Amino acid sequence: MDDALSQAKKQSAVRAGVLSLNINSKSALYAAYMPFLKGGGLFIPTNKAYAPGDEVFMLLQLMDDPARLAVKGKVVWVTPAGAANSKTQGVGVQFAPDEGGNVVKVKIEQVLGGALGSTRPTHTL
Repeated sequence: MDDALSQAKKQSAVRAGVLSLNINSKSALYAAYMPFLKGGGLFIPTNKAYAPGDEVFMLLQLMDDPARLAVKGKVVWVTPAGAANSKTQGVGVQFAPDEGGNVVKVKIEQVLGGALGSTRPTHTL
């Protein structure tokens, strides 16, 4: 039993990693943001294999802001290659419920403002 648990932890550690995302427009931010997640989150296009529950570290650059925002998160959504409706392959990451996650959520929602109520399609819904 311990060997199986140890193996699962090793596999999870291999999957965990750093995801970098540079969002250069308000429309791209709208398409990636996941406001329906508690604490917020982002869809990040990637062809790396992740599973729900994997811990990740994100480096985000929003529009013209030269600062890179560092935030921890957890994979809560996976869009596989070849998904229906030609959805982009990637993962949805829920921001960690800490100061870093809250800072990123507030910053994104300030940028998006009234667009948050839009019915335009996004990468996830």
